[in-house]
Amino acid sequence: MSNLLEATSVSKKFGDFTALNNVSISVPRGSIFGLLGPNGAGKTTLIRIINQITMPDTGSVMLDGEILNPIHIKDIGYLPEERGLYKSMKVGEQALYLAQLKGLHKTEAKKRLKYWFDRLEIGDWWNKKIQELSKGMAQKIQFVVTVLHEPKLLIFDEPFSGFDPINANLIKDEILRLKNNGATVIFSTHRMESVEELCDHIALLHKSNKILDGNLQDIKRQYKTNTYEVGIKAKDKRELTEIIAEKFQVSLTDFKSLNNELKLNVKLTEKDTPNDLLKFLSTKGEVSHFVELIPTANDIFIQTVKNN
Repeated sequence: MSNLLEATSVSKKFGDFTALNNVSISVPRGSIFGLLGPNGAGKTTLIRIINQITMPDTGSVMLDGEILNPIHIKDIGYLPEERGLYKSMKVGEQALYLAQLKGLHKTEAKKRLKYWFDRLEIGDWWNKKIQELSKGMAQKIQFVVTVLHEPKLLIFDEPFSGFDPINANLIKDEILRLKNNGATVIFSTHRMESVEELCDHIALLHKSNKILDGNLQDIKRQYKTNTYEVGIKAKDKRELTEIIAEKFQVSLTDFKSLNNELKLNVKLTEKDTPNDLLKFLSTKGEVSHFVELIPTANDIFIQTVKNN
């Protein structure tokens, strides 16, 4: 898979403050790329550089094999965290205006707007003013004008802000559909559950530096500890815990269950396989729960930031 966007050794200072320090990322074509980090890590600065709102002090950005330049504005759709709709304008009038700024002819813009307004069931908002809409409703309009011109690269900064769970799920499904239709997405958020659901690759920024990047599944494999969450039905939980602890490293845990079983985290030794553990446990009682503890994006985020 080739890369649609490559930022190489990008640095940016504002006075004495270093916002980005020699940061490089590669965004594979047709993927959803999570740009993560605590507040102040440098994510917004990098996004602004990709959108040519500001320029890097050093380094370069390539889009689709070309040095980033003003002509590429039409190839990028950007949904900023701070929304930028004109509150006193009518929805349809404003959407049409913004679509034409992105290079769409008025007739084509109307056709695409009708498709999206029908798809998101917002057709009756056309003559409403933005100030009449809730934050979530306005967010839907901003989403539409971001994707309307079908750019090569979509950048969503906290796209679910202001949405209730139903509409957040709706927009999540639309982002996945756009990816499946060939779009490349940079996705910046603090919601780690959204990273789990959407992202193929991630980069983690902290204090202006990139401290982690790669395929999300590969990173999870690197961070896993060969620990299994197990539930075993037993008459004497303390005695069974002591028996298991003679062979494995164990700790008490808790998980949702309909059974009143012994609940443990059990870490494999280097010589044991999951099958060895399961066979051993099966000789000690009825195993009702057996799940490998895969590190979540949230676990990885917290651990990596703490370690740095």
